[in-house]
Amino acid sequence: MEEHRSARTIAAIGESRWEHFPHGADIGVRGMGPTLESAFEQAAVALTAAITDPAAIANHDEIEVACAAEDDEALLVEWLNTLIYEMAVRSMLFGCFRLRIEGHKLQARARGEPVDVARHSPAVEAKGATFTELSVDERPDGTWVAQCVVDV
Repeated sequence: MEEHRSARTIAAIGESRWEHFPHGADIGVRGMGPTLESAFEQAAVALTAAITDPAAIANHDEIEVACAAEDDEALLVEWLNTLIYEMAVRSMLFGCFRLRIEGHKLQARARGEPVDVARHSPAVEAKGATFTELSVDERPDGTWVAQCVVDV
């Protein structure tokens, strides 16, 4: 896998980005990029940004994760739920992601650090990615967009 790219680096390069979109009491996460992988990476940054500022995370600890699903949409939900699970059981936040998708199988590395409540000031607890407003599409300009609503 290539070297990790942080949200700060991505913004400086201008090739990928993330955003939130409103959805009642929950929050929509959306990742955009020139590849399916970069859109999934940015969706993960958007997930983290719902909890805390991704730039505040020291990305010194790394974990590897893998997941699979029957299609790209279900894979996005599986990917985000895998991260939510890892954050919960490890008491960590992740701010940097690098992944590879082949077929509908995903292998990833996530970098982050243990939660420091005083420094990270978590705003919400992510409970799970849902199939609500789920979409993974390539736009006519070649930009990939991956989005769903996360239960918080």
